[in-house]
Amino acid sequence: MQQYFGTDALLKQFRVHSIIAGVLLLLAGLVGIFFPGITSLTLSLFLGWLLVIGGTINAYHTLKSYNNKWIAWFKPVILIIIGALMLVYPMTGIAAIGLLLIMYFIMDGLAGLLFGLEFSPFPGWIWMVINGILSFFLAGLFLVDWPFSSIWLVGLFVGISLFLDGLTVIFVANSITKK
Repeated sequence: MQQYFGTDALLKQFRVHSIIAGVLLLLAGLVGIFFPGITSLTLSLFLGWLLVIGGTINAYHTLKSYNNKWIAWFKPVILIIIGALMLVYPMTGIAAIGLLLIMYFIMDGLAGLLFGLEFSPFPGWIWMVINGILSFFLAGLFLVDWPFSSIWLVGLFVGISLFLDGLTVIFVANSITKK
């Protein structure tokens, strides 16, 4: 472990920060698990507003900098239209977020497996691998019912993923100090 973290002080610091991050991830995960519909709708509306605001800022910049270039208006117009559509049709936005989450869970699973295997000589590596396998499982479950159950699956699966990430971080932190 010394070669990975350096000193005992850095190892203790890693453990403390890992436990804090793990508990915060657990709490965020519980919000998604217990309020999946509200979490899904909030994500869709938040993203819609971000796109509208980003598009408006981009439009201002285009107006002041590239007003005579019609191609420069493409990005702000697309951002505003997509954001407005997500605000007007949040259920469609939730389905789109669901599709993005499927890709996220696949990438999260791959990252968990690869990092766990890289970490494998050290205690706790198996938890990273298990977390990766569970992320692949969540992606598969989401694919089966998508897009019809997106309203509750988006919030629920984000909550489950955050909860599992929190558990993993706490398990790794606790196993590192139990040499």
